[in-house]
Formats: sequence, structure tokens, C-alpha cells
Amino acid sequence: MTAPGNVAGAPTRVLLVDDDPLVRSGLAAILGSAEDLRIVGEASDGDEAPDAVRAHRPDVVLMDIRMPRVDGLSATRTLTAMPDPPRVVVLTTFDLDDYVFRALQAGASGFLLKDTPPRRLVEAVQVVATGEAMLSPTVTTRLLRHFTAAYGDGGRRAAAQERLAGLTGRESEVLLGVARGGSNAEIGRALHLSEATVKTHVSRLLSKLDADNRVQVAMLAHDAGLLE
Repeated sequence: MTAPGNVAGAPTRVLLVDDDPLVRSGLAAILGSAEDLRIVGEASDGDEAPDAVRAHRPDVVLMDIRMPRVDGLSATRTLTAMPDPPRVVVLTTFDLDDYVFRALQAGASGFLLKDTPPRRLVEAVQVVATGEAMLSPTVTTRLLRHFTAAYGDGGRRAAAQERLAGLTGRESEVLLGVARGGSNAEIGRALHLSEATVKTHVSRLLSKLDADNRVQVAMLAHDAGLLE
């Protein structure tokens, strides 16, 4: 699905929602440095987010969790229920499991910590704008552990290994990079590939594995026992 306001070749439109003006200023400086990203608006609380989305029609909303009037989780649920909703990336100083699961349940496409390096933050917004999901490496690990603890093995390993059997050697290397929470740029540096080439491999992985996003790819790798 094309996000609202997105036109082929146009910069990704980003809305910032955070009650701290200094944080918004810092985020604007980081994201505004990328040629393909454009900050179109800001909101200082979750209750302002819906009107800001209607006014600015962003492709991606960068959402704080803890705000005084309406928190980011409630605001995310409201935004994702709107017609032609924007993608939402939750950005917080807290990586508590409850926040991660509630954010994903609310419809967030990404969950990052505020100490995320600038380059990864930029790439996360770029990735989410294309319709994929992006979680920080620590969050990915916690999420996989949660599903293992909650649902057990249940014969998933053999099924996952069968799904991965048709991958090429290079695709398997890229899959491991994705499963460990690596960005396209980080995977490219590790494998001596261009970022564009990694992006192509990730797209092929999603297609071959019938996966909707990087999180599902990571879960397959985990189920297959590749991360042990």
C-alpha cells in the first residue's frame, strides 16, 4: 500500500510526535539531513497527532511513547485506524517487553530506542516507508525470546528449515543479517555488498519466504535454529 502523500520519486514525508521540543529538534536535524526524507510537521502530544496527520499527510510518523495527555500507544492505535494510515515508528527510551508488544499490537511498523545511532534511525524511517517493519536489534531478540517462551517449539523447527531450504548461499547470509537486526547498510558492510544489492536480496527473501516484513524473516531464522 502506498502511504498517504507518497509520490514515486518524492521525499518521504515525516511527522514528529514528542512532548520534548529538544528531542523533536534533534530528530528533525538527523532526519532532515537525508535527501529522501522531509519533515512536514510536529506535534507535542499524542492528542495532537490525528489532526497533524490530516493536515500534513505524512508517510511515516515518529512517535514517542510517554507523553502527558495521550500516550504514543493510544495515538498509534488511533492513527493506524484512520483511512490511508501513515506508517508509525515508535521511538522511546524504554525497551520494556510490554511496550514492544503493545506497540506492535497497536499497529506500529517499527520500534526503536532513542539511543539508536543516527544512520540507523534514518534507514529505519526509509525501510518503514516502503511497507516493511523495522525493530532495533535488542528489541528483535526480546521479541523472538517472547514467542519461544509463549508458544514453545511445537514442531516449528522442521517447518522453518524446509521453508529456508531453497535459499541460495548469499540469501542465507543476508537472512542471518536481517535476523540479527542488522540494517541494509550494516549487512552490506559485513558481506562486502552495496546497500542496493542487500535491498534486492531482502526483497527476494520476502518473496521467496512469503513474508510480509523483516520481523517475520527473523522469526523464521530463529525457528530454524540459525540464531542459537
